[in-house]
This record gives sequence, C-alpha cells and structure tokens, in this order.
Amino acid sequence: MTTPGEVERTLRAELRGEVDFGAAARALVTMDASNYRRVPLGVVAPRDADDVAAALHVCAEAGVPVVPRGGGTSIAGQATGTGVVLDLTRHMNGLLSVDPAARTAVVQPGLVLDRLRDAVRPFGLTFGPDPSTHSRCTLGGMIGNNACGAHSVAWGTTADNVTELAVTTYAGTAHRIGTGWAGAPDGLRELVGAHLGLLRTGMPPGFSRRISGYGGLDALLPERGVRLAQAFCGSEGTLAVVTEAVVRLVELPAAPALAVLGYADESAAADAAAGLLPYRPLTVEGMAEDLVGTAAGGVGAGAAGGAAARAALPRGRAWLFVEMPDEGAARAVVRGADALDALVVTDPAGQRALWRIREDAAGTATRTPDGRMAWPGWEDCAVPPARLGAYLREFRALLAAHGLRGTPYGHFGEGCVHVRIDFDLASAAGVARYRTFSEELADLVVAHGGSLSGEHGDGQARAELLPKMYGDDVVRLFGAYKDVWDPAGGMNPGMLVRPARLDENLRFEVLPATPFADGVARCVGVAKCRTTEARGPGVMCPSYRVTGEEQHSTRGRARLLHEMLAGEIVTGGWRSPEVAEALDLCLGCKGCLSDCPVGVDMASYKSEFLHHHWAGRIRPLAHYTLGGLPAWLRLIARLRAAGAVNAAARLLPVPVPGLARERALPELAKRPFTRDAGVSGPASGSRSGAGSGSETGSRSRSGSTSRSGSGSGSGPAVTLWPDTFTEYLAPEVGHAALRVLRAAGLDVSLPGGGGRVCCGLTYLSTGRLDRARKVLRRTLDTLGEVPGPVTVLEPSCAAALRADLPALLPDDPRAARLAAAVRTVAETLEEYAPHWLPPRLDRAVVGQTHCHQHAVLGDAADRRLRERAGLVGEPAGGCCGLAGNFGFEPGHHEVSVACAEEQLLPSLRAAPAGALVQADGYSCRTQIGQLGGVRARHLVELLADGLEDGPAAGPAAGAADGAPDTRP
Repeated sequence: MTTPGEVERTLRAELRGEVDFGAAARALVTMDASNYRRVPLGVVAPRDADDVAAALHVCAEAGVPVVPRGGGTSIAGQATGTGVVLDLTRHMNGLLSVDPAARTAVVQPGLVLDRLRDAVRPFGLTFGPDPSTHSRCTLGGMIGNNACGAHSVAWGTTADNVTELAVTTYAGTAHRIGTGWAGAPDGLRELVGAHLGLLRTGMPPGFSRRISGYGGLDALLPERGVRLAQAFCGSEGTLAVVTEAVVRLVELPAAPALAVLGYADESAAADAAAGLLPYRPLTVEGMAEDLVGTAAGGVGAGAAGGAAARAALPRGRAWLFVEMPDEGAARAVVRGADALDALVVTDPAGQRALWRIREDAAGTATRTPDGRMAWPGWEDCAVPPARLGAYLREFRALLAAHGLRGTPYGHFGEGCVHVRIDFDLASAAGVARYRTFSEELADLVVAHGGSLSGEHGDGQARAELLPKMYGDDVVRLFGAYKDVWDPAGGMNPGMLVRPARLDENLRFEVLPATPFADGVARCVGVAKCRTTEARGPGVMCPSYRVTGEEQHSTRGRARLLHEMLAGEIVTGGWRSPEVAEALDLCLGCKGCLSDCPVGVDMASYKSEFLHHHWAGRIRPLAHYTLGGLPAWLRLIARLRAAGAVNAAARLLPVPVPGLARERALPELAKRPFTRDAGVSGPASGSRSGAGSGSETGSRSRSGSTSRSGSGSGSGPAVTLWPDTFTEYLAPEVGHAALRVLRAAGLDVSLPGGGGRVCCGLTYLSTGRLDRARKVLRRTLDTLGEVPGPVTVLEPSCAAALRADLPALLPDDPRAARLAAAVRTVAETLEEYAPHWLPPRLDRAVVGQTHCHQHAVLGDAADRRLRERAGLVGEPAGGCCGLAGNFGFEPGHHEVSVACAEEQLLPSLRAAPAGALVQADGYSCRTQIGQLGGVRARHLVELLADGLEDGPAAGPAAGAADGAPDTRP
C-alpha cells in the first residue's frame, strides 16, 4: 500500500508546481462554503496542464482520490475531499486570449470571474453568468457547478456560455471537447445511443435552472447537437479536471435601466415575476421586507439602515428588481406590471445604490432577526417560474412546521430561491431534524416540477436525494456516465454519484461547545475576504491582498482556528505554530467585522489566541514595548523626559529592541494634552480650562460663541476622552477638539486621573487580555459616572470602548453604560449641537478613513460633517497598513508599505493642488507622514483652523515637495 509520504515524494519528483502535505496546507482546504468538512491528504498547486496530468497519473497509480478546487466557494461540499486537492488558483489563473470580433475568450480554470469581466469591458463585452461571488469565484468552479447568477435570465448558465473545454481524466488522459463526438471518452457515444429513450423521456421537463445531478446530460441527444462541453458543465469535479476553456462573451447594454416594482407581499411578487419574462428582462430579482430590516448598512446597521433602505424603495412589502436594456423598456415594464408602486432609475449611481440594498439583503440572510446564524444546505432550489408563488407559500409553511426560520430571496425570474436556515447542526436532535426537513423539502420541490439545485450544485448536501427528482433509472444512468469518464472512481468520490449521506461529515461535530468555537464557526467560507483588489471603502482583507496566500485571508485564518480546535490536523492546540504564523500578518483592522457577510471578527480571535498562546511564557519584546505603550508614555510624561527620549531616538545608531528597524519613532509631545488643558473630573463639578490659552470668546464664522478661560459652554455636557495618542503624541488634536466643541456651545470636561483612563487597545492587540481587563476596570473606577456623551477622538480607541469593553467585562454594568455613551466628534456635534454650522472650508480633501471607524463606528456622520464644512472628496478606502503596533513590529514593514500602496498613497499622489489631508487615526497620520511625506490632520484640526479666532495652537508642518499641503 502506498503511504502518504511516498505519494508526496513522487508528486514532488514529477511536478514543477508546489506540493504541500503539511498541516497548515491541509487545514486550509478541509472546508468550502458549505456545512461539510473532509480532511485531505495534501494539496498540489499545478503550474500547467502537464502538471495536472502528472498529478492525476500519480494519484491514480496510488489509488488516491483527487478534488479540483477553485475559489472554494461551493455551498454543498463539492470542493472538499479526502485525497489530493488540486489548487488551480495559484498558477493556472490566466486569461490566455480575447477575440472581441468572435466574442470569445480562452481562460484557465483558476481565473477569477471579475478579472475576465474587467479585461473584456473595454470591448463592450462581459461574461453573462455572474454569481454573487464574482469577485473571487473562478471560471473552473463556475464550470464545475454550472453557475448562473442574476443575469442568466437573459444570458443563460455557464453551460450555455462554454463552447470548448480541455479536460484531463484521473488516468492523466487529455481530451478536448466541444460540439460533436470528437474528444469523447471511449464508450460515451455507445452509452448515449443505448439510452436515447430514457434521455428523452426520463429527464424532468427542462427549465433554465435544472442544475441538479448531471442535469445537462440530455445535451448529448442528437437532436440537441451532441454538445459534449455543455453536458460536462455541472459535473462538480467528478469526471475530469478542466485545464482550459473557450467561453462565449455577450454584449453589455449601453444604458441599462432599473425598474423596481413594489408588491403587497412576497407571494404577489413571486406570482408576478413570470409575467415579466415576455419583456425580455436582463434580470428579475426578488426580495421581501424581512430582508430589508437590517440591510443597507452592514453588520450592526440595525433599524436605521433598514429604514434608509426602505425609504429608497417603492411602497410595498416585497420588491422585484427588473433590469432592462434601456429606459424605454424599463418604463414599458412598469406600465405592464400590476405593481403596487414602482420607480425607474437610469443613472448608474442610483442603480448601484439600489442594487446595494439587494446585495446587502443577501448578506443579512446569513442571520436570523435575533442574531442567530443561518446555514446553507438548501440555498438554491428552483421551480418553474410560474410555480414560484405557490412554492414559496408551501416552503414558508414547511419551515414553520419544523420550527425553523429562513428568509427567501433570489432570482424570481427563473424560479430560483436562495435561503439560509437556522438549522441546529451541532446536536443529534438538530441534525435529525435537518435530515427530515431535507427529505420533505425535496419532495416539495419535486412536486412543483423543480430542481433540488438551481445554481450551486448538489455536492453532498442534496445528491443523496437525487432519486426523488430523477428516479432510479436516470440516477443509474448518471453512474454509468461517470464510469465512462472515471472508471476508477477517483475523481471527487462521494459527490453526485454514489454520494455520502447528507448528514455526515458535518463541520460542526468536531468543535468543542465554547463561545470561541461558536465564533470561529461563523465563517461560512463565502470568501469575500479573498477579493484580490481593494475597491471602494471596503477594508477586508489587506494582508491577503498583499500576499495572495489563503492562510492570510480571514477565511484561511478561521479555517486554521477551526482545525486547531478540532485537533485532528493542527495538533498543537493554543501553541500551534501554524495558527501563530497565519495570525502574525493579521493587521487587526477589524475590516472583516463589517465587510464579511457574517461579521467574523478575526482581530478579536487573534487577541484570544495570543492570550492563550503566550500564557505562562515570555512574550515577544514588541508585546512589552508596543503592547505596554500607555504605561511607558505615562512614565515618560511623569518624569518629564519626552525631550530626552526624542533626542535619543534621533541619535541612537541602533533601532529600539523589538521594533522594526525600518521605522522612525514618532516624536513624543513635550507636554501631555491634559497638562495644558487642565484636568478635573466631572464628579467635582468643575470644568477644564482653555486648551492652550488661545480661546478668546470670539464669535465663530457660524455665529456661535467660543468659550474662554475656564468658562464652559451652555449646551449639553460632553466628556472629552484623553486617549493615549492624543494625550502623549498628538495633543494638538485635543486642543482643536476643545475649541470646536465649545464653538458649538457644548459644555466640555475631561475625566480626572491625569491620563490614567485608557481603552486597553494596545493590550488587546497583543493578546494581554488579563492586563486589558485590569486597565479597563481601573478606567471605570477613575471615570465614575458619565453625565453625557463621551467624545473619543481616536477611532481605534472609540471602537475598543464601544465594542471590546463590554465584551471583556460583560458582568460590569458600567462597561455597557460607557460603551453606549461613546461618540465620535461628528456624532457628538450631530446629536448634541444639531443647529451648529461648522466653518466653511471649501477645499478638496484626501486621506484615510480609519479601519476601526469603517468596521465598528461607521462614518456617516463624518461624511455629513465634511459636506457641511465644504470639504469635497472622499478619504481612501482600504487600510493604511500601519495598524497600530503592526507596522512597527519586526518583519511587517514590507506588508505595511504594500497595504498603503493599494489605495492610500496613490490617492495622495493624485490629490489636487492645495488639497487638505485628513486622517483621524494616529496610525494613519503616522503612515501618511512617513511614507507620503505630508502631515495629515484630524478633522477637528481642520475645523478649528476654520474658526474666526485663527488656527489651532501649534504650527502645521509643511508638506513635502509635490505633496498636498495640509494648511488652509
């Protein structure tokens, strides 16, 4: 018997691509985006078709199964396996050619769909099928699943858009198939000829979303042109490995228009969808009000986001989104539809905003209204469109009968319904209910003439139930079809033909029953974190975009943590070097908390891991230097040694131990913020003095009076939080905040304690959780009762207080009260000084939105404040790359710079002359200064400079040559 070690050595000898049978590589591919988990033997990344053939031949000789894998976003388990996983994304990801005249492209299987669409857009072309995972799914995976997407109502499935395929079988034999019998494996023509009657009468009546099983097998009938490539699509890696494909492209409409139709309820919208098909729409998408409740705002948006989304939609409780080639066609749909209300949107920005509501709703479906997770498994059943309304009514009743919840939405124009359901897949009783529900739902779908899968394939989730849909004779024919292509049965066994049971190999059964495990299991693997290009305001996942390595994606890290808890592959527990290596390049940006559809919080998981990983051991030096930064800065300030430290940092020929040698240390402020502002706790009734003696009682440009001396505003009481960065590194930000808040008429105080209040951020980021809890308890003791809002200038500190504080001290009611009181400057002004008009700056602005503000706090109030102040432009999205201590730690500098080069630094270079540079985060400002050569400023500094009584205290540093100036 061939051992795994022998297989690995033979593969290394025969292939030019990477071969990895290590624990980390295997752990990363145990799961896809489904409920299933299978442990592979190893992972191979072939360089080309010859490597694929060699790998298949070696595995066939050894009797080792093979699973081809693209983006790993399959939701039925078909991208997992027990043998060798072929990672086709690392090297075989090219766009080989485009022929605009013929409207075709030649692609490799690992090419991401969006890369193809971006490349052909200049020709006015696109690839028609567009699943929601378009930014990370691969063409090979789309061929394997016969993927569809929203526009298949107009342009068909992937099978309809593939003309030729180059494939290699388990034995290593290459075939090129298209139309006709050329390239077919031996015996296939004879098999089809012997079963013509069954293919003509035994297959369910065709409709566009019959994806289940080898649903395209009747494409081999002579009257249908013997379309071998089309029949191969949807085979889920069970027949052979695709090494190249010729795909058909379609013309993009020049000016599409969107008709949004409102209906009284979901059933009315579903009943109406089929009647719109004669208008030849590009897409007909449907959703109901239970998906809008928390849509349009990301994780945690709550009722406000839902209200904004509803306000943008026509009247109704369910909606159809109907895209048409032009405005005239859209208005014809509105006239012909029996809708309660409707609107037509022609401008691209307006259409994107409305589509965002629909896309956000899809993310919302992963949670129930009470926050429980909902899981795939029955994600994409489809019925003929005319039956959709009746089917949905019975589907909702079936859910209720089993005590389950799920929110349907999807491609109503093709009768395809997406839904995630709150199955309990961790207990025996819950798994038993999952099986019973699955069997009954399969019966319901078949009763309506539907397909168990309408888009994503059957995998392990539904293949066991295929006899209900096709009958035993057709299922036996499926088995014979596989055997012609794969007589040894080595291609992705357990899928489609002779499948594993739908209730075995569930990924939850290996996890302990702990809150941490529940958090890790939240990652369902849809891989939005694997997007390779930073676009728009999104942050996740900066380290993956730099390295391109799965272990540096949010999903990859979650998978490693999952396997660490399971203990089968990753056996080191909390001391696991594999997990430590993957988490080392996690910037703690929290982008996944908002950008991930299920709100995975890898920054928190990293803190928990580091807490256990270093328990009872001497930590890396950076954990004591950077992790203990508040204590060090407080000591330096107490000794009045800031000047000496600054001089030493400039003159010492060697870097500070434990810190990156490529980084210059930021200068410490000579005097802490509170020493000049005056410190008095709110409990004493006294208020802080003037920032630096510059407040003169003059009237601001908006007409409000700026307070002087120790006099406080007459408006609501506000506590200004002296975070570590403002206190010891950037006191000018604090002084500017005092001036702005008082100019708005607010009564501002600072907490007592001489800089002893701290959010614990640096301790959190280095996993010193016990120390963080101690610091936070001391902070709560020092702070006492807070009379009103707590304005926090540093976004990372505000996020720590708002989200991490109550999580770390759940039993202390003071923690929840402080978290609820936290406001950004913009939120404070909007809520407590709503009539104050900021000074008009009327300038262009560039810069960086802090990752934690994007992920935890939101920046809607900041955007509105900038608009009122006449600041034109948007800060860069993505991550600045410094990320607190990350960019100062040894070994991180290259990744830190690469993150900044994605959006931030290019935006600075492209800034108009005289643009202001804004960054509210101290890390962002430091990164901009060190890499961009320009002094960025906090929003309150820009506003303070615009007040009539002159610039804020302290001169602004000049801009570097050719860089934007920060001075008004």
